[in-house]
Amino acid sequence: MSHWKMAVAFGLVGVSPGLAQPPEDSMAGAPAAGPEARYCLRVEAVTGTLTEQVRCWTRRQWEEQGVDVDKEWAREGVKVIE
Repeated sequence: MSHWKMAVAFGLVGVSPGLAQPPEDSMAGAPAAGPEARYCLRVEAVTGTLTEQVRCWTRRQWEEQGVDVDKEWAREGVKVIE
């Protein structure tokens, strides 16, 4: 068996149906804060780097970039700076 097939096979062994569901509290969206609060989210790293990228912008700035903070918060949210 090739290494790739073994990795897939072993990876499937530990999959639990409960892990496929997002936590219930993640559906609440980003925490409420004032209009000048900055929401820090993980963003896609620049090609060729392994360093995690975090950007902190206001809701309006995220919206201008086409990002819905409430939808992305559960997956990519880091912190809110008041």
